[in-house]
Amino acid sequence: MPFECPGSEKFKQPKPEFIKCPSCTEEVEIWTDEVQTTCPNCKSRVTRQEGSNCLDWCKSARLCVGDAKYSNYLKNKAITTKEKLLNELESYFGKDTKRINHAKKVMSYAEEILKTEKGDWHVVIPASILHDVGIKVSEEKYGSAAGHYQEKEGPAIAGEILAKLEIKKEDIEEICEIIAHHHSPGKVDTRNFKILYDADWLVNLKDEVNAGDDDKIKRMIDKIFLTKTGRELAKKVYLNE
Repeated sequence: MPFECPGSEKFKQPKPEFIKCPSCTEEVEIWTDEVQTTCPNCKSRVTRQEGSNCLDWCKSARLCVGDAKYSNYLKNKAITTKEKLLNELESYFGKDTKRINHAKKVMSYAEEILKTEKGDWHVVIPASILHDVGIKVSEEKYGSAAGHYQEKEGPAIAGEILAKLEIKKEDIEEICEIIAHHHSPGKVDTRNFKILYDADWLVNLKDEVNAGDDDKIKRMIDKIFLTKTGRELAKKVYLNE
């Protein structure tokens, strides 16, 4: 008789459960394959409060529950993680709204690129939020926010934040690798890196070009961007194409 993982049953055949909304204490229905839902009473987001489950660590998780359910689980979890990471980012940078707003813009573009490029939400979104955390220490230690200083200092800081949120070790390693090279294309050649790199340039390109010089902008876009979606978005934003 073939082995059937008992832990997968709640994902293969989801059932409704009820938890209290932390905002209004309303009993909220949430299905066993969901990470979060919306309170029908106060419209607050309600997140399942539970520890790591088999879908977070089992190497057979995707095969066990199917590609669609596994991908949806990771995407929903990434959305929940995003909110926690944004809180951590704001706490870390404090009144430095310039850095906070930049990260949010990069994250927004990363989400847009992820809709068509086959990247991993649970890697790209944290990387987009934390990619510049090395700036603060770089300015304190070296008096500079140069890219190579960011790459040197950022991974350790990001790793601490991610570990505090109990992100899977393998994901932390990939996220930190992206952060360690986010100004150095070619050293990491993954799809996740390319998405983050393009999202960052979608924000930064405005500081590198003169408005009205469309030929130069087009040449830069064709040279810089690593994904088809990133190039298309850049031409739409900067050339109105």
